Amino acid sequence: MVIKVFLASSSGSTAIKKKQQDVLGFLEALKVDYAPLDIACNEDNRMWMRENVPVEKKPTNGIPLPPQIFNEESYCGDYETFFDAKEDNAVYAFLGLPPPPGSKEAKEAEKAFILENGTVENETIENGTVESETVENGTDDAEDEENLEAEEVEEENLDDDSLAPVKEEEAQEELEDEEAKGEDDQQVSEGEEDLGSEEEEELRQLEEEEEGPEVTEQEEEDE
Repeated sequence: MVIKVFLASSSGSTAIKKKQQDVLGFLEALKVDYAPLDIACNEDNRMWMRENVPVEKKPTNGIPLPPQIFNEESYCGDYETFFDAKEDNAVYAFLGLPPPPGSKEAKEAEKAFILENGTVENETIENGTVESETVENGTDDAEDEENLEAEEVEEENLDDDSLAPVKEEEAQEELEDEEAKGEDDQQVSEGEEDLGSEEEEELRQLEEEEEGPEVTEQEEEDE
């Protein structure tokens, strides 16, 4: 693709000369290949330029003034539109050329592309990530609750199992205490019975001793 710049080399207008120099100098600074076409010395160039400038871009008198810029057969614009593109760092877009990698315009174009196309995608991805995280977190919470309930049940079972031997030991001790108490009561009862028997025997002996002398005295009287 060749950039065509239509010029008037012998123009008496200082303003036109300055605009032409500004366009050519900027293209050279960007190292953009261009072909200067003089309309003052070449009638064909002048006729081709006038015919290919869009009607809406022509001045009221119908005669476009240089400089006029084309990319092959495609019209790019005049000096005013070129100047606006330069101020916006969009000269390559104005010329219909891809900006070189690393250039300021390439970075701006990439940023604009991301803003136009990447935002929705990023939002979709972020929303999808948030939803998946929510689902995963919900699943984890449910699992944690189930695990917690299972641990509580296990702890209750463990408590019951650990208390069972203690309860059995307490019951066994109570039973042994009752048996020992019963034996003590029995021994006490037997002791009381033995004491009662001894007392009765002593009483009988005392009675016999008391009766014995009386019989003896009576016998003596009878004699």
